[in-house]
Amino acid sequence: PSDALAALQFFMEVDQLKGVERRNYLADGSRRENTAEHSWHLGIAAMVFAAHSAESVDIGRAVCMALVHDIVEVDAGDTFAYDTSELADSKQAREQAAADRLFGLLPQATGAWFRELWDDYESGESPEARFVMAVDRLAPMVLNLAEGATAWREHGITRDRVVAHNGPHIEPVLPELWTEALRRLDVASSNGVVGV
Repeated sequence: PSDALAALQFFMEVDQLKGVERRNYLADGSRRENTAEHSWHLGIAAMVFAAHSAESVDIGRAVCMALVHDIVEVDAGDTFAYDTSELADSKQAREQAAADRLFGLLPQATGAWFRELWDDYESGESPEARFVMAVDRLAPMVLNLAEGATAWREHGITRDRVVAHNGPHIEPVLPELWTEALRRLDVASSNGVVGV
């Protein structure tokens, strides 16, 4: 197909992200979030939290990375962050195959750009990747706490697991926000909302 038709095909393909349900709930608890909503919210969060990053980041690149990082879930689906099953073990292979197919739908230059953003995020090596990864851990954490931690309670996720999973990514990059997220987690834990 022409580049214009290829771009349109990709646009329609990623519409499916609106139907990929995640485990965490909206902050108001009314329903589970979908991946398209998560990606949009993450892009906004990257814009808002950039001023609090311990490292200098290219905010335009970070927002693009935030919007692209979960496109692979069209094919691979969402894997719960705390999943320790075989599904989590096969996540990388599923997502690599999805990246090959989905970014391959785009015109070559655009597909290469999207793939480079996705690969950068996955490697976690650039300042932008570390920043987006930190925001990607912070966002569901604070949403879970705002909602009442239903997803964590449904899966027996304790305070210690939340800290172990999120702290190493958030604290070095967004130290002030980590301090506040940890304070909220401790309140939820002391109130019995999150297990110890």
